[in-house]
Parts: sequence; C-alpha cells; structure tokens
Amino acid sequence: MSTITEAPFEPQTSAGRITNFVDQRVGGSGILREFGRKVFPDHWSFMFGEVALYSFVILLLSGTFLTFFFDPSMAETHYTGSYIPLKGVEMSVAYSSSLNISFDIRGGLFMRQVHHWSALLFVAAVAVHMLRVFFTGAFRKPRELNWVVGGVLLILSMAAGFTGYSLPDDLLSGNGLRIIDGVMKSIPVVGTYISFFLFGGEFPGNAIIGRLYMLHIMLVPAMILLMIAIHLFMVVIHKHTQYPGPGRNDGNVVGYPLGPVYAAKAGGFFFIVFGIIAFVAALFTINPIWNYGPYDPSPVSAGTQPDWYIGWVDGALRLMPGWLFNIPLEWHIPLPWGVNTLSLNVLIPALVPAGIVFTLLFAYPWIERWVTRDDREHHVLDRPRNVPTRTAIGVAGFIFYCVMWAAASSDLIATHFQVSLNDVTYWLRALFFIGPILGFIIAKRVALALQRKDREIALHGRETGRIVRLPHGEFQEMHAQLDDYKRYKLVGFESPVAEEGIPNENGIVTKTERRRAMLSSFFFEDRVAPATPLELAAGHEQHEAIEAGEDAKEVSH
Repeated sequence: MSTITEAPFEPQTSAGRITNFVDQRVGGSGILREFGRKVFPDHWSFMFGEVALYSFVILLLSGTFLTFFFDPSMAETHYTGSYIPLKGVEMSVAYSSSLNISFDIRGGLFMRQVHHWSALLFVAAVAVHMLRVFFTGAFRKPRELNWVVGGVLLILSMAAGFTGYSLPDDLLSGNGLRIIDGVMKSIPVVGTYISFFLFGGEFPGNAIIGRLYMLHIMLVPAMILLMIAIHLFMVVIHKHTQYPGPGRNDGNVVGYPLGPVYAAKAGGFFFIVFGIIAFVAALFTINPIWNYGPYDPSPVSAGTQPDWYIGWVDGALRLMPGWLFNIPLEWHIPLPWGVNTLSLNVLIPALVPAGIVFTLLFAYPWIERWVTRDDREHHVLDRPRNVPTRTAIGVAGFIFYCVMWAAASSDLIATHFQVSLNDVTYWLRALFFIGPILGFIIAKRVALALQRKDREIALHGRETGRIVRLPHGEFQEMHAQLDDYKRYKLVGFESPVAEEGIPNENGIVTKTERRRAMLSSFFFEDRVAPATPLELAAGHEQHEAIEAGEDAKEVSH
C-alpha cells in the first residue's frame, strides 16, 4: 500500500517567500486567521472609539515632528525670528522655538495646528465614547474593569492635553500654570512644598517647562498606549457589545468579520479622520501664541480660557464665593512653625467637583449592580429610553459639567452679551445646583414618554394619516403595522420591578438592604412595561377587524 506525501508549499514570489519564512518562525498566519474571523457589529455610534484611536495616532505622528524643533528651555533669550512685532522682545527659549516652528519651519504652523486639533478631537472622542458606553449600559458585567480603563484614559487624555498646552510658555499657558500653582498652594501644610518641588522654586521657576515636556512626550503617552492596549485586549476577550434586534442575544455577535470587511473600513475611516483634521488645521487658526506674547507673571489677563476639557475646573473656581453665609472661606491658622493659610475658596472648587465626578464614574458599574442585584453577563446594549433613571443620571452629570464649563467663560459671556458679570455668576451658581436636578427630571420624563410612544406603536402600528369610517359609523385612523424587526426593537427589552428589602438568613432586613431597596424604588418605581405577546396579538386582531370593515364602507380625509 503506497502513500502520497503532499509537497510543502513553496511561494513563487519574493514577497511570498519572505512572508512564509517569517510565518514558519512566529506563527503569524494563525494569529491573523483567528483575529480575521472575529466578528464586530456595525453601528455608527461604535465609531467614536475609532475616532479616538485614530486621532491619537495622528497626535503621535504630528508630535514627533514637533519634537525635532521644540526646545523646552526656560532660559531667557531675545527673539530674532521672522515675526516682526516680537522682534527683540525678551522671552524664554521655549516660546522662541514655538514661534520659530510657527513662522520659520516649513510646514511647522500646519503641524502645530494638526497636533492641537487632534488633541481636542482625541479628548472629545474619548468623552463621547464614554457617554455612549454609559447610556447604553456597556459597562455592565463583564466589562466593569474596561469601564475603569476608559475612565483612566479620559484622565490621561486631559493630562496629555494640559501638559502640551502649557509648553509654549506664552501668556495664555502661563495663566493656566498660575491657576495650578494656586490650587497646589491651597492644600494644607504640604501645598507650598509641592509647588516648590514642581516649579523648581517660587512660581514660575525655571524648570516647569522641561518637566512638563518629559511628562508630555514620554510618561503620559506611554500610559495612554498601555491603557489602549488593555482596552483592546478586553474588547477581544469579552467580544463587542451589540444593539438589540432579532437574532441578537448575549450568546452571539451579529456583524461582519474583522478581515477583510472591517480592516478595509477601518483603514478608509482613518484617512477620513486624518483628512478632516488636516482640512480644519489648514483653514482654522487655533492657539495663536504670537498674539499673546511671552508669559509675564506680574500682569493679570482678562478673557483667557483654557481648552474645553480643562475649562470645567476653571469654571468651578470662578463660581466659588469668598464668603458663604457671612463665613469667610479663607482662614489663617497659627501652627508651631508659623501661620498656615487654609484657602477653602480655592481648595473646594478645585478638588471636590472633580472628585465627585470621577468617584461616581469609577464606582457606578458596581453601584448599579448592587441596586439591581443583576450579576449576569450582558452583551446586548440598552436603548437609553428603556433605562430612564440611568439616562437621567447621565444627563444630570452632563449638565453639572456643562455649567462649570460655561462658567469658565463667564467674563466673555458678560462682555459679548453686555450684561453684568455678577449677574452671570449668580445665574451660573443657581444652575450649578438646580440644573442637574431639572435635567434629571426632564430626561426621565422624556425617556418614559418615549417608552409609552414605543409601546403604543408596537400595539397599534404607526400613524398613516388616513381616517376611515366603519360600517356602524365610527371614525378611526388607519395604522400601518410594523414588521417583525422594528417591532422587536420596541418590545425586546427588560423592565425590572422595584424590589422590597430582602431578609437575610435570620429573617432580618438589614439597614444596608433597606438602603438598597430605597435605591431600587428610586430606579424602577416609574416604569413602562413592554408590550407582552398576548397584548401584541390582541392589538393585531383589532386592526385586522378594522381593515375588514373598511372594505364595506370608507370615507377618507
């Protein structure tokens, strides 16, 4: 009995032979085959994460170009570049090199603006991606840790933006560093020492730009890359979430394979993002540092705002009063080694709002899991209207942020609209407390109203605008019945019921359990149950009877 031995594959081209050589030694084809079969669902809202990734790649490319020409030195020099209005002006080497990049390096200004616009888009894309994850419930088990990774990425993106924003050493960035210096010095006992350590002496010192430069080009990007790698690894392990629809459940993923469909789409989308950023950078000036001049700590500038992602902290500082109920918020406390100033009017707004936002952000997946007692794995997303309390909480948090962000421009609001700065501040202080409450109530009512509308459409169909008269004289509007796919989207969701406190093994409802029951009532007391199969069948039969009666006699209007 003879056997036929299959000859090993021999590539015919040079590229094929090189690829085969590498594959035999690293096993790349197996990895590509496995990942190429990975299925990803298709929805426009999933693209925000891709925008964040691609804008970060553009940041790395443009930032590498800028490092070739930027000198992070605070040594004093006199400007000798081609921008005539600043000729001979004393400034730092960092500011001078930033001006040289803008006016004397071919393509330098364009790359500066690409870098700045990419930074703004990166933070915005991460923030919107986090909002999408929150409102759709994509943070639930098994993705709680990935939600934490996303929160760390958001903080790191703001840190990267702030450290880069401060590097040119112009008047605008110097004012931002002055605010940071004031916040650090408001920390009791150790604040002054932290400031001296960071700035290399009394503000502004002569070391801060170099130190921020190292953070900006080395430590922060490395941590962002690590978080992105962990995030993508968890996406692969947990599989991608998907929106509800027929055939979609927690045990499958309905979509397209990574290769070749998603690989081709992702490559094309990267160049779309790159093209849009390049278009905006070429046509719209951002951060014109030559208009601000070099930083001088002696004058105080009006009308300055940081980039939008840091503005909310600046806004909180502007909203904080110096006195509260006739009680001063700045105290001089005698200590054995001298008098220490406790500036609560700086410390509280700088740390408390941000602490509340990020503490709740990181803890929310566990808070909701504890309230709902839901420890199942979830791979199908929620429509925001079907979880009205969570949606209302997200809207309240968003308004909380937006009020502080608007407060960072309180002086510009007053000058542009010719109103009193004090009145603007008082209204924003009121909105700081009232805005999130109103946002919560309105968002929850809107979500419940949308649920009721969905239930009505699922039971009776969509309105057609046709009025018919039945044989017995009754007038009714004709409704068009939905197809199964659209109907499933309206009824295929869970609607938990508020739970009473559950006794423990001794028959006692503990205080913790009573608190959980109160929160469960807060979450689920107002609910609209989805239409049941029996209700859907009854509604369908009713409309069939109306359509049969229409054949006998019809009057259309």
